[in-house]
Amino acid sequence: MTRWILAAIACLATHFAAAAEPDWLQQSNRNAQILLDINAKYFPESASASGVEGHDEEVFDLKPRVAERQAADYRAAVAQLQSLRTTTTDKRVLQDLDILIDAAGTQLETLELNQKYLLTYFDLPQVLFGGFQNLLDARVAKERHPAALVRLRRYVGAEKGHTPMTELARQRYEEEAAANPALLGPWIVEAQQYLDNQERYLDGIETLLKGSGLKGWQKDLATLRRQVGDYGDWVRATVLPHARKSSQLPAELYANNLKQFGVDMDPHEIIDRAMANYMQTRSEIETVARTIAAQRGWKADGYRDVIRQLKKEQIPNDKLLDLYYGRLEQIEAIVRRENIVTLPSRKAVIRLGTEAESAASPAPHIDPPRLVGNQGEPAEFVLPTSNPNAKAGAPMDDFNYDAIAWTLTAHEARPGHELQFAAMLERGVSTARVVYAFNSANVEGWALYAEAVMKQYLPPEGQLGALQMRLMREARAFLDPMLNLGLMEPDAAQSFLMNEVMLSEPMAKQEVDRYTFNAPGQATSYYYGYSKLDALRTKVELLLRERFREQPYHDFLIGQGLLPFDLLEKAVMEEFVPGQMNARRE
Repeated sequence: MTRWILAAIACLATHFAAAAEPDWLQQSNRNAQILLDINAKYFPESASASGVEGHDEEVFDLKPRVAERQAADYRAAVAQLQSLRTTTTDKRVLQDLDILIDAAGTQLETLELNQKYLLTYFDLPQVLFGGFQNLLDARVAKERHPAALVRLRRYVGAEKGHTPMTELARQRYEEEAAANPALLGPWIVEAQQYLDNQERYLDGIETLLKGSGLKGWQKDLATLRRQVGDYGDWVRATVLPHARKSSQLPAELYANNLKQFGVDMDPHEIIDRAMANYMQTRSEIETVARTIAAQRGWKADGYRDVIRQLKKEQIPNDKLLDLYYGRLEQIEAIVRRENIVTLPSRKAVIRLGTEAESAASPAPHIDPPRLVGNQGEPAEFVLPTSNPNAKAGAPMDDFNYDAIAWTLTAHEARPGHELQFAAMLERGVSTARVVYAFNSANVEGWALYAEAVMKQYLPPEGQLGALQMRLMREARAFLDPMLNLGLMEPDAAQSFLMNEVMLSEPMAKQEVDRYTFNAPGQATSYYYGYSKLDALRTKVELLLRERFREQPYHDFLIGQGLLPFDLLEKAVMEEFVPGQMNARRE
């Protein structure tokens, strides 16, 4: 499991607090607690962010032999879960136990591969920023905020028993490099970008602490600034000279990444299929572009020209939320009118990203709420307005115009990501299904599928935006593996995205960063997941024919949690399809 997915799963590591839970669900969640406890032990900040109590003051484990200790804990957990399986009779609990066992086994495999190939090196200042961002979030109860002061003292080693995190990070890198000189460090572009963002994350921490109203943090933050500054000097002297000159990962690591993201396909096959679909989408987008050009009296009617023209209609940042909330209201009206899926009772939230958030994640994304003991706190659709990692002065004009707001709202808010989280919170899903079955192919596949479902109801400009984003996801699905298999260089991929998919330089930059070091392999999950959901729907429609209805079908899919596709298809074919056939007969 890559460090990216570790963070994602740790962030989601939780069980739902639901009134009058069925006995089987309580039993399943007790079993999942075995793995949740391991997550909390090594990643307490993320456990705390998800609502697991008792970890607000704790800090992540970077002490000696951390990987070996994690591996030992997971081996013990697998043995315990396998023992529970021998005494369990409920088939739902058994299925969830299999999910937990598989998740723990996969985690073990990833730990072993990382030890085999990689030095422990990551964006430490970003992780520290995340520790404060999650705890000082406006959705977190104020009485929990003072724990941030304890967390800060522990990060800098000001409390007994705690060593500065910067020192621990250096120690792990140096001991591993000395023990095995063949281990790989970061790609040089990656390491330099982490250095460039140090001050952004420190400034982001200071902004969060100032906004919290807490007192007494100034001295410890000054210490953290000095420590991170020294850490940066160490990176320049020790890490950069030995950084990789190529972004390419060992094939075994990349294959493991694909598995972690839920992609069960040979990367060469992904490339071929995605390229074929890319050409189909490009043909479709040309047709829509000609329609728009004719309506507006534009002579240049190629899709590149039309997108350039539409991007000129830029919306100022202070008007963006009005635009996106307006589109959300229109989309929800369509969803209700067309009976597409049941909308959650809570309202969706959209906000602009901060400078530090945008450095960490320059693409639109969902910031989940706490999932344990949730009292109605919403997920947040976060919209960045810049990419601090891009060339200075290069405008990111990809999300500030009307045509793109339709499909981006459908993907990130409703009926996409935000609806998934909100619906699971309101209905209740077992921990195993929402955390340990978690896979990007399900999550991103659903959001891209949601875009496709909505496309037919959008105006031509909205359809063009939907097709441009689909073109980008198909391009991702062949560019990501090509880069990681050594079939293309990063500069060529960025140029393709800018000239063919019509992304800005900042947006294309974050795409290539995603493929090469932020989350290698993850970008394939959109296309793969969307393809699997399309195929599954076709199978269901063939069986149900005139009995098929979108709303019950989509509600059933959401209700299964974040299952991998083999289990999702099994549930659909064994439960949903027979249920619909019987219901129609009655």
